[in-house]
Amino acid sequence: MTTATDTHTERTVEVAGKGVRVLQGGQGAPLVVLHHSTGNPGWLPIHARLAERFTVYAPDMPGYGQSARPDWARDPRDLAILIARLLDRLELERVTLVGLGFGGFVAAELATMAPQQLKALVLVGAAGLQPEQGEIMDEMLTDYTDYVKAGFRDEATFTRALGEGAVDSFKELWDFSREMTARLTWKPYMFNRRLPPLLSEVQTPTLLIWGGEDNVVPPVCGEQYVRALPHARLETVAGAGHFVELEEPEAVADLIVRHAAG
Repeated sequence: MTTATDTHTERTVEVAGKGVRVLQGGQGAPLVVLHHSTGNPGWLPIHARLAERFTVYAPDMPGYGQSARPDWARDPRDLAILIARLLDRLELERVTLVGLGFGGFVAAELATMAPQQLKALVLVGAAGLQPEQGEIMDEMLTDYTDYVKAGFRDEATFTRALGEGAVDSFKELWDFSREMTARLTWKPYMFNRRLPPLLSEVQTPTLLIWGGEDNVVPPVCGEQYVRALPHARLETVAGAGHFVELEEPEAVADLIVRHAAG
């Protein structure tokens, strides 16, 4: 199934017997964006900006949004396996993989398993590592509105980025997404103690992007990723929150473009 808009197309790709929705737009080298645990709200300004330089693929990860739920999946690594298979189905090679929040967790796991599929890796406010100080905000114990607003520097930025009525329009997607997130990340919440030793083997050039005021995944996690990955650097967007790609899409896109070109 394929539908089109002015800026992107939509299709469903079968992976391991389940349908995965993929949004696609732009032209150029392939770039794949994995969304937050809150789900994929659609074709966003960050996608449009990146599509000026790349062919951008923005899937609903299996079990999220309009993608079918793999009932057997119980770990972010399971999603990483499915995303690797999705890249095969799309016949993509040497992609730039961008992971946002929980999507960064999945991207990091994929990088340890299938580095040959990646040209560059970008982790934006990525979960996956246990913070040395503080903790990752637990969305299972937090009201939806409080959790999403905590991801922005302030309420005005939240409203500007998502629009009036954003809470109502996002809540259904978030409720569905939270059930899948609970299946994948419960105990320990949002990190994997097996991941750090494997990251030391990842040779993929990696860019870490963090909002300087991230209240969801502590910025110290970015520093930990830099120490764990052999070829990584950290860029901090001053004053931005966890959803830095929604607050500052142009700045984040420019960082990604420079990294991928390098």
